[in-house]
Amino acid sequence: MTDQTSAGTPTGTPTAPAPQRNDSSFDTLWDELVWRGLIHVSTDADELKMLLAGEPITYYCGFDPTAPSLHLGNLVQLLLLRRIQLAGHKPLGLVGGSTGLVGDPRPTAERTLNTRETVAEWVGYLESQIRRFLSFEGDNAARMVNNLDWTAPLSAIDFLREIGKYFRVGTMLKKDAVSARLNSDAGISYTEFSYQILQGMDFLELYRQYGCVLQTGGSDQWGNLTSGTDLIHKAEGASVHAIGTPLITNSDGTKFGKSEGNAVWLDATMTSPYAFYQFWLNTDDADVIDRLKVFTFLTRTELDALSEAVATEPFRRAAQRTLAFEVTALVHGVDATNAAIAAAEALFGQGDIAALDASTLESALRELPNTTSPASTPVAQLLVDTELVASLSAARRAIDEGGVYINNVKIEGADALLEPHVLPSRMAVLRRGKKTLAGVFVE
Repeated sequence: MTDQTSAGTPTGTPTAPAPQRNDSSFDTLWDELVWRGLIHVSTDADELKMLLAGEPITYYCGFDPTAPSLHLGNLVQLLLLRRIQLAGHKPLGLVGGSTGLVGDPRPTAERTLNTRETVAEWVGYLESQIRRFLSFEGDNAARMVNNLDWTAPLSAIDFLREIGKYFRVGTMLKKDAVSARLNSDAGISYTEFSYQILQGMDFLELYRQYGCVLQTGGSDQWGNLTSGTDLIHKAEGASVHAIGTPLITNSDGTKFGKSEGNAVWLDATMTSPYAFYQFWLNTDDADVIDRLKVFTFLTRTELDALSEAVATEPFRRAAQRTLAFEVTALVHGVDATNAAIAAAEALFGQGDIAALDASTLESALRELPNTTSPASTPVAQLLVDTELVASLSAARRAIDEGGVYINNVKIEGADALLEPHVLPSRMAVLRRGKKTLAGVFVE
């Protein structure tokens, strides 16, 4: 049995996304990044503060194609890239055509190595996603790069002579990702052990080609980030920088963006806009302002007002509605966001279910308990099949009490059938009470 929060459109739901700009109330970009909670670890903070406030620099973040889509953890990096670009700096979006063939060390076990064809296909998917978040026009236009371009032509001997000589095994063993695996039953292969060298080589190559002096990434990648800064210092005698963002967790300490092992993806075919919107809408009061700081371009003044709303009128969920609208519009566009809101309104009796497009309705029903049944099925049986009630007797009692609806039409009579209520799309929304929902797909 699943309860969901009605999306609705009460006070607090925006109608257009916030403009993408940095907050002028901060003296420097660095100050804003710190306030938004985006800096967990970095190289020299004072130098970085001056660097980001000065002449345009080139900086990068890498994304490995270990899946056909980016996810919410990657979105943190994409928005950080965009914030720095808005300050006039030049981003490089790196997709790891070579590192994706290897994979960085996971905490517990070796990665499954994907085929070259699969990785190449996923490179294309990720590139198209990254392009949606950066500007590729103007004096500080973004540029896409693929580390396979400089890794593939390099022989093993050249790799060892030109790059491997700068790395000390003792230092590599101390990296958190490596040491965790060494102390596990699974151990670590040389393949994953070498990942930090490949990522360090990426930074060196981008420094040489584009004058890149800053790399960003998650704090769990800090060992890989510093592999690059150390390599450039040894090979070129230059100082460059790295920023590690915090791993986003909920106030109860659970990993953000995970529900029973399912990632929240940026690809609409893997996580529908409706499911994406509902994910953000269901954010806990204790977490919502922190999420707004990281994932939206709302100003400090706007967020202070929403923080006050959470404290004084939490039942309105204005902050959650704003968060859900802003991030869904950013990732999937305003039209898809409005369709997701309309679907939620209709499911909970505040709109016309028949007016929803079939794909949006299907996406919504897939997120609910659901069943596939013939049109001739009694409504009472559907209540049992979807586990909205425990038995047929309980189902008939719920219908007799007037608390059962199909497509927001009250069911009259315990012997009522599904057939008169089936939509042209061959779907139906079953509701018990005000907010307990299930989906029906008609055979």
